[in-house]
Amino acid sequence: MDKRKIRVGITHGDINGIGYEVILKCFDNPEMLQLCTPILYGSPKGAAYHRKVLGLKTPFSIIQNAKEASQDRLSIINSCDDDVKVELGKADKQAGKAALDALERCIADYKEGLIDVIVTAPINKNTIQSDEFHFPGHTEYIQERLGNDRKALMILMNDQLRVALVTGHVPLHEVPHLITKDNLTEKIKSFAAILNYDFGLDKPRIAVLSLNPHAGDDGLLGQEEEIIMTPVLEDLRKRGYLCYGPFAADGFFGAGNWKHFDGVLAMYHDQGLAPFKVLAMEDGVNYTGGLPVVRTSPAHGTAYEIAGKNQASETSFRSAIYTAIDIARHRREERVLHRDPLQKQFFDKRDDSHTLKLDAPEEGEA
Repeated sequence: MDKRKIRVGITHGDINGIGYEVILKCFDNPEMLQLCTPILYGSPKGAAYHRKVLGLKTPFSIIQNAKEASQDRLSIINSCDDDVKVELGKADKQAGKAALDALERCIADYKEGLIDVIVTAPINKNTIQSDEFHFPGHTEYIQERLGNDRKALMILMNDQLRVALVTGHVPLHEVPHLITKDNLTEKIKSFAAILNYDFGLDKPRIAVLSLNPHAGDDGLLGQEEEIIMTPVLEDLRKRGYLCYGPFAADGFFGAGNWKHFDGVLAMYHDQGLAPFKVLAMEDGVNYTGGLPVVRTSPAHGTAYEIAGKNQASETSFRSAIYTAIDIARHRREERVLHRDPLQKQFFDKRDDSHTLKLDAPEEGEA
């Protein structure tokens, strides 16, 4: 089994936010370097500026190629214009371009096999928009660039709670039109497969939240639960999926019922993320499930209001690193198990010794 450390490609995100702060604080702890080989795609000048402003001492090396990454310190690949300026707390198009430049270089190296996983620091979704980036966020961009025609499932998670979304970054008025039998079925099956393959849960229990208040109140407040959701859940249970609901979101979270499930499927962004961030903001992780690439990010944004003030916690970013490493290791183990299944074992009925024969020929062999 592959025992080498996971090579973590990290993008610096918006240089005017708290991205560099949480990255530098995370790798100021030398124990992190025992778990992975971190390669930061960004600006060495920007990193040095943030380090000085914050009074941090995190050592880093400047490299030209990911193959040169150091085993005992953070390595930085200059991935953007040297003239880019750090203007703390400011939404700026140049910062958006620097974020995209780093992301593109990181993705190129991933395609070359130079890194194993991707962890992204927060971006400003407005300033990054350009001819090359016309997406609502990281999730959709990475799906197009690295998805190999697979569809991503946005999952917010920590050690106790995993929340996935049927609809992600779309206007609220579009949500009801996207809650179809086919779409809901696809999302539940995808969520179950991710919980199994990436997290090792053999028969994951999935709670499905309703679209309407009070789960539609028997059709009084909406009919999606009766016409779409309940039939889908009944059909999937017959096919062996452990999916239940639809549950009214307020009572479900208020009563702590999420603790009885391996995953919760919300119908739209704020329905799932608002309670998640109340319960798990400190160590929450955004995981882009369902794709060949393992990509995570912290659950927070650029936090311009505290940029440069040494107030940002690196806990969520550190959890994003841990999650990416854990999933990558689990996928490695799964590949080994599927590549090298247990040899067929049987007793030779012609042999009275009843000894297990491990070297007997396979059926059809001479």
